[in-house]
Amino acid sequence: MSNDGILIIGGTGFMGSAIARGLQNDAVCRQQPIHILARHADPASPANVQVHRGSMDNSDLLRTLLPFCSTIIHAASSTTPGVSARQPMLEANQNILPTLRLIELLNECGPKQLLFFSSGGTFYGNPDSSPVSENAPFSPRSYYGAGKIAIEAFLQVCQVQTDSKISILRPSNVYGCGQPFRPGFGVIRTMLEHVLRDTAIDIWGDGETIRDFLYIDDLVNACLAIIKQGNISGSYNIGYGVGHSLNEVIRSIEAVCGRKLKVNYQPARQVDVARIVLNNDKLARQLNWQPQVSLDQGIALTWQSLQG
Repeated sequence: MSNDGILIIGGTGFMGSAIARGLQNDAVCRQQPIHILARHADPASPANVQVHRGSMDNSDLLRTLLPFCSTIIHAASSTTPGVSARQPMLEANQNILPTLRLIELLNECGPKQLLFFSSGGTFYGNPDSSPVSENAPFSPRSYYGAGKIAIEAFLQVCQVQTDSKISILRPSNVYGCGQPFRPGFGVIRTMLEHVLRDTAIDIWGDGETIRDFLYIDDLVNACLAIIKQGNISGSYNIGYGVGHSLNEVIRSIEAVCGRKLKVNYQPARQVDVARIVLNNDKLARQLNWQPQVSLDQGIALTWQSLQG
């Protein structure tokens, strides 16, 4: 095997599989061997993508793969802010400890390019200013956000000790075509599923919480730009840069679908931030990246993909 491969950990998840397709469609990146490490093999994976069934807990498998991969994309996560609420050990066992095992292996392998998916939506809590930049203080309201911060700190040390180039990606609320329906994951995809089924969705709070929604293709393009640039490192917000309330999203979905969405408003949760919009200036300045798909366009594309 070549030693310039790309390894996507969590490569059959929503973001991981989209990145794999993006690599395959890119004239430069598709020249590199692509490996996917995932708990479940995806039958839809391209024929020239090698899928390895396993997880970051499988140190023997990772120790075999890492020497052949110069770029690693860590897109694996098993929780959400709601899932690990009141359960810090769940966050530790499912996300932090597996990443620490990966870091131990990286210390054996020498310099790599690593992209880690952190969280722009939970990292900053309720920031004092908006849009929020990468140098704002972190203030998580969930164990999920705290877990991302812990992993970021360990990766910063890993970069120093291994001379790797590590990019911390802090995406906003990512949605779009190919996103599976999983209760508790992805509010836009969940809303569209309830429209399809004509069932009611629970909204925590009054629907006026503000979120920054990013279409999946824009996220993939940001990742490709970082991979191809190669020698950068740092923390990067990746969002659309415009905030929308959940009630605005509901109105947009109803306009696109031509149907009403049934909503049950529930008491607000402590783990949820009131407003988060990301400043993308750093990524735009360094890599000339800008999001292209507006919220209305992204919802329309996602809805169309669910009709076939």
